[in-house]
Amino acid sequence: MIRPPAVAGHFYPAEPDRLREMIATLVEPAAPREEAIGIVAPHAGYIYSGGVAGAVISRINMADTFIILGPNHTGQGKPLAVMNEGSWLNPLGEVAIDRDLAERIISRDPDLKADTLAHRNEHSIEVQLPLLQYFKADFQIVPILIAYSDIDYHRALGQAIAGAIKESGRKAVIIASSDFSHYEPHEEASRKDALAIEAITQLNGEELLRRIDQHQISMCGYGPTVALLAAARELGATRAELVKYQTSGEISGDYSTVVGYAGIIIRGMSPPVELAKATVENYVRSGRVPPLPDDLSEELKPRAGVFVSLHKAGELRGCIGTFEPYQDNVAAEIIANAVSAASSDPRFLPVTADELADLEYSVDVLTTPEPVTDKNDLDPKKYGLIVEAGRRRGLLLPDLEGVDSVDFQIDICRQKAGIGPDEPVRLYRFQVTRYK
Repeated sequence: MIRPPAVAGHFYPAEPDRLREMIATLVEPAAPREEAIGIVAPHAGYIYSGGVAGAVISRINMADTFIILGPNHTGQGKPLAVMNEGSWLNPLGEVAIDRDLAERIISRDPDLKADTLAHRNEHSIEVQLPLLQYFKADFQIVPILIAYSDIDYHRALGQAIAGAIKESGRKAVIIASSDFSHYEPHEEASRKDALAIEAITQLNGEELLRRIDQHQISMCGYGPTVALLAAARELGATRAELVKYQTSGEISGDYSTVVGYAGIIIRGMSPPVELAKATVENYVRSGRVPPLPDDLSEELKPRAGVFVSLHKAGELRGCIGTFEPYQDNVAAEIIANAVSAASSDPRFLPVTADELADLEYSVDVLTTPEPVTDKNDLDPKKYGLIVEAGRRRGLLLPDLEGVDSVDFQIDICRQKAGIGPDEPVRLYRFQVTRYK
C-alpha cells in the first residue's frame, strides 16, 4: 500500500521545488552532526515549527531507519497502530516502510496492531519526512501512532522498540513527534514547557507525565515522548539536550495565544567517554591497561591534548590531562590519562571497584594553545588558559562553575603552577571539545 500525503499544500508546500527551497531556509547544514538515539521534534506547519524541527534534524547523523512515533489527532484506527508494509508518498518521493523492523516490534508488544486507517489522515508523522529526505533519500521508516494515555503502554512500546533495534542490528533513530503547550499566552506556555523539557532532558518519562498532569501542560505527543524515553534508557542513553525552543507567537507576532515547539536530542555515551569509562573499569578491576580499539571513530583519530575527569556525586574524583599530545592519537591519549585520573591524581586515593558504578566521566580534547598578549582576548567560558613562567605551567579548562572572570582564571592558574602573583607570565588560550 502507498500512503498518499494528507497535508501537502497545507502544512508544507506540495510542489517539490518550493518544498526544497523552504526546507533550505529551515535547516542548518553547517551544524555539527552526531550520533543520536532519538529526538523530539514538532509537527506543526513548517512556517511555524519548521525552524525548530530543522534545527534538531540538522544535528543528527542520518540513519538507515527512523522509527517515528506520533500522537493520533484524528481518533481513527487502532489506539496503538503501526503501518508494517508499503510506503509513504510525499512531494520529495516515496519512503519505504522497514517491514522487518516493524514486525520485530509487533512481536514484542501485543498491544501494537498493524493498521493503516489510523495513519490515513494523521499529520504528525508525515511532516517529519521531507525534512529527513532533504538530507538523505534512501532511508526507511516504521510509523507508529499512539492514542493510549497509560504509562504502562508507553513503557512497553519503548522497551519493544529498543529490543527490536538491538535484535536487528539496524542503525535506527527514534523520533517522538510532538508539539508542546497549545493556545496559551506566550509567557505561560514557555513556563509550562520549560517544566516538560526539563523532565525530558533528565530522561525521566514518569516525571514528564507527573508534570503534565500537575501543571496541565497540553503537550500532544507526551505518549510518543515517554515511549522514546523508555526506549532510549534501554539503548544506553546518558544525556539529552534542548537544541531550540520557540512559540508560534515568535513567528506570527501574536503572543496572546501560542503553541510551543521544542527540538531535543537524546544521545548515548560518546566514543571518547565510552573509551575513558571502559579504560578505568578495566584498569581498576584487572590492573591492566587495555589495548587500543581496533576501529577508531573519527573523534579518536587526531592527535591532541586530552583531559579526563572523573566525578562522583557531583564532586571531582580525579582529573589528569596533557597540555599537548604525547600519544599517536586521541584514543591513546584518553587511555593513558584515564588510567592516571583513576590511580595517580595526587589529590585523591586511587579509585576502587566499589566506586565504579557511581562515577561520571568527561573528556576534553584541546585545540593547540595559542599565545595571548591582551587579556581582552580571553574569556573563561569560551577559552581554557595556560599561564607559564619558565618551566612552570598552570592550566585551567574553560567553562568551569564559579570561574567567571579572566583575573580569577589567571589567579587559579598561577596557584596551580606555584607562580607568584607578581611574577611576569606568558598566557596561552585554547578551546576544547567536551564530551560527557
